[in-house]
Formats: sequence, structure tokens, C-alpha cells
Amino acid sequence: MLRYTLVRFLSLCVTLVAASLVVFLVVEIIPGDPASFMLGLNAEPDTVAALRKELGLSGSLGSRYLDWAGGMMVGDFGRSYTYRVPVAELVVARIQVSLPLAFYALLLSTAIAFPVGIMAASRRGSILDIGIMGSTQLGIAVPNFWFAMLLVLVFAVGLRWFAAGGFAGWDQGVLVGLKSLTLPAIALAVTQASILARVMRSALIDTLGQDFIRTARAKGLTRRQALTRHALRNALIPVLTIIGLQFSFLLAGAIIIENVFFLPGLGRLIFQGITQRDLIVVESVVMLLVFAVIVVNFLVDIAYALVDPRLRIRQ
Repeated sequence: MLRYTLVRFLSLCVTLVAASLVVFLVVEIIPGDPASFMLGLNAEPDTVAALRKELGLSGSLGSRYLDWAGGMMVGDFGRSYTYRVPVAELVVARIQVSLPLAFYALLLSTAIAFPVGIMAASRRGSILDIGIMGSTQLGIAVPNFWFAMLLVLVFAVGLRWFAAGGFAGWDQGVLVGLKSLTLPAIALAVTQASILARVMRSALIDTLGQDFIRTARAKGLTRRQALTRHALRNALIPVLTIIGLQFSFLLAGAIIIENVFFLPGLGRLIFQGITQRDLIVVESVVMLLVFAVIVVNFLVDIAYALVDPRLRIRQ
């Protein structure tokens, strides 16, 4: 297990270095100079040059990358060009919205998908199975931003059960904060639950056809007992993959939903940084999200080895 973990950790480090190079270069080659954007079209060249030096943009590309990457390693994300505060402060304030939203949506999607997928697999070919598969196909096809606007119309404008947007803040209480995140979490969870339910169903159906399940049934176990005691654990490997990818998506890919509900999260911060040419904010926040995605995948790999010992033996 130790060797397996070390190999995966080395892969994580190499991926992080490669990702940092890609993120830095992609953001840096975007047309438009932040200093010229901040000062306007009629700014004097000397003034622009002075501001570039103040913002740390006058150095070579290599030195700027090393300064940025070195700072990231010690928790220094740089200073925002627009807000003139450390990027770390902006991240801490915004992640208090994005991280709970991602966990909330993942919890909802998992709570929906597991029983639905198990129910469909245990009743394969029945009307219930066909209905579930049709519903999940619809859940995948419907764009989450359109579903989010529909939720606002029904539950915020019509029934007035929730606010149409904004975040009340955790200082108002946990329940108040969760209420602000409920509609966005549902909008994000529907598609993810549909995908996860279909994967759970397929994995269980494949596992139920294996020889060890037939042996368990021959020993006297009912279909339900064989499913819960043996098939479910062996079907978790592809499901864990999807859960890990879903959390990464929910954390890093909720930009549209955060803008629909005017949530002050990391996605909205990236959007504002792009529009304001605040390169250091875009680079640092995107790299932080990349780091989160890679770490989640690393943890999923470790979970694989815990669920299926055969993976440890192959290393």
C-alpha cells in the first residue's frame, strides 16, 4: 500500500508542475495588458510602465513564473491588481461559499443516485427501471443553468420559499446559509445525480452477472442479500471515479450557476478577474482549483486500493 501511495503521490507532483506551467502560459498570452486596461486608452507610456513595474509585470516571463509558483508553494498567491489586497484574502472569503456549495450538491446527488441506481439495477427491465432511466436521461439533457432559472421562477418568484439570489452569510446562521445555497445545489446536483445513478446501475448489473454472485446465490443468499453484501462493494470502483470527478466539477465548474444566483464564490471571482484583466487572481484561483482536482483524484486512487486490494498487488 505504501509503494502504491508513493507512486500516486509522485504522479500528483509531476501533474501539478505541468499544470502550473500550462495555467501560467495560457493566462499570460491572453491579449491585453492589465496596466493599460486599468489606466485607460489615453494613459501616458511612462505611467503605464510605472504601473507595470509596481504590479510586477516588468520582469521576464520565466522570472515571473518562478516568483508566482514559489509564492504558491508557501501560500502567497500574490496581490490583486484590481482590489489591491492579497489574493489569499479573496480566496478565503470566496471559498466559504464555493466549498460548502460543492459538498452540498455532491451530498444531494449521492443521496439521490445511490438508492435510485440500486433500485433500477435490482429491477432491471421493469417499468420502474425504464422510468428511472428515462428520468436520468432527461436530467442529463437539461442544461443546469436553465434548470436553475426554472427553480428561481418556481421557488423564489412564485412560492417565495427561497431568495432569488445572493448569499446571506454564515454569520446569520448555518441554516440561513444553507438555505441560500439550496437552489444552486439542487441545480448542480440534478445532472450529477442522473449520471451517477446510471453508472451505479450499470456497475451493479455487471457485478450481478459475475461468478461469485452466482456462488453466493447458490449458497442460499437472496438476490437482495447478494446485492448488498457482495455486489455493491465491488461495483463501487467506477462509482468512486464519478464521485471524485463530480466533486472536482462542482468545485471548479460552477461559474455559470454562481453567476445565475449572484453567489460570491470562486467561479464568480474568476469571471470578474477575467473581465478586469486581473491576471494574478485568475492564475492563482485557477491553479488552486486545479490543485483541488488533482488532490481529489489522488484520494480517489487511494480509495480504489482500499476497496479493491488487487490494485495494490499490481504495483
